[in-house]
Order: sequence, then C-alpha cells, then structure tokens
Amino acid sequence: MADRLIYGVQAVRGMLRRCPERVLQVYADEDLGAKRRARIPELDALADRLETVDRAALDRLCKGGLHQGLAARVEAQEPLSEAAAKDRVRELSNPLLLLLDGVQDPRNFGACLRTANAAGVDLVVVGRSRNVGLTPVVSKVAAGAAELQPVAAVANLARFMAFLRDSGVFVIGADDGAPAELHMADLRGPLALVMGAEGEGLRRLTRERCDLLVRIPMRGSVESLNVAVATGVCLYEALRQRT
Repeated sequence: MADRLIYGVQAVRGMLRRCPERVLQVYADEDLGAKRRARIPELDALADRLETVDRAALDRLCKGGLHQGLAARVEAQEPLSEAAAKDRVRELSNPLLLLLDGVQDPRNFGACLRTANAAGVDLVVVGRSRNVGLTPVVSKVAAGAAELQPVAAVANLARFMAFLRDSGVFVIGADDGAPAELHMADLRGPLALVMGAEGEGLRRLTRERCDLLVRIPMRGSVESLNVAVATGVCLYEALRQRT
C-alpha cells in the first residue's frame, strides 16, 4: 500500500473529516496550541495513530514545509488511468470535467483541485508528463481536496479531448485571445473546461481540439489572470448556469 505525507492544519483536518480510514499516522507538534488543537476534535479519536513529536522532528519530516504543527501519513490515492477515466466519463449523465494543460506550479495545481472539488467537478484530467504531481505542497494548498478529488493522468491530453468530443462532451478552452466571452457560452450540458499553463496558455494541439474558445472579460488594466483564479471564475460560471 503506497502512502504519502500531507501537512498543514487544513489538509490534515480535511482528510480526518472526510476519509479517516485512509489516515495511517498523524504527527502533532508537542507545542501545538490548545486553540489550534480545538479546531481538530477528530484528533481525540486517534490515540492509536497519533504521535507527538518536537518541532525539529516535524520540520525534518516535512522537509522545511510550513506544517503549522501538524502532518499525517495517508494512504495515497493514485490518479486514474486513461482507460479508467474513459469509463468514468461514460458512467456520468451530465459530466463537468476540468482539464489542465501543463500546470507546473504546485500551488496553482493545489488551488485548482480545491476549487474543482468545491464546484462539484466530476473529474480533473492532466497530462501524465506535463503536469506537476500530487506533492505535499499541492495537498497543503488544496486543504484536503487533493486526496478527495478524482484525478486522472493521461498519456496524451489532445487525444483524450478527441474521445470526449466523440462521447458528446462539449470541450471549451480558456484563451485570452478568444472572440467570445465566457458568459456567452452555454455551459449547462456535458462539459469539459480546458485551462492552459502559467504564462503559456493552451498548446496549439490542445487549442485545436476545443469545440469553442472563450475569454474571461478583463475590465481593468491587468491583461490576464493567474491560472488558479481563472479556473475558479470558469468553474463557477459553469456552476451558476447548471444550477
């Protein structure tokens, strides 16, 4: 059984509340404040899996990461294979999917996973070789969502997009140069939103596989949004329309 480390109060608390059976061991700073500990009442039920350690030991365990006095080793959730992802799509009657084309910053990836989970995304799909993996930093930023949000890693994102189109899923890409604004698109049916990498945007092949390209309206002096922010804007416009 593969396991991995997560750290930070929100990430550990989220895992304890939603999937306590996958928590193998919790490490708490011996000086963890009463106020912070009170925010995590689930710790009291983990006597057999809770280890109190000093700050230096926790720093070493987390390799200098900002752990806030709490870390946990959890049963890893491996990304779905391409075949399993296709099966998942076929099972859904009105899927909402998020495709990330080469997001490399772990903080952006973590924020995208957190927003996807909050917005009810059925599946996040990434390219196996072009996207950052599920690191402890991703887990911390995602505040527990990295361990709960279904994610698939596929060999070729453009080819997977072709499968989606053949399956009746409308594929919309976010692109700063698109003529249509986001709110003009119909996002109510089977939908895959495609977001590009930081700075680079969508790759040519990815862009060509989209049914429609849209842009987020920018009314101020800034020219574009961070990919994690843009993902949140797009997903919640989709959620607004779909509800």
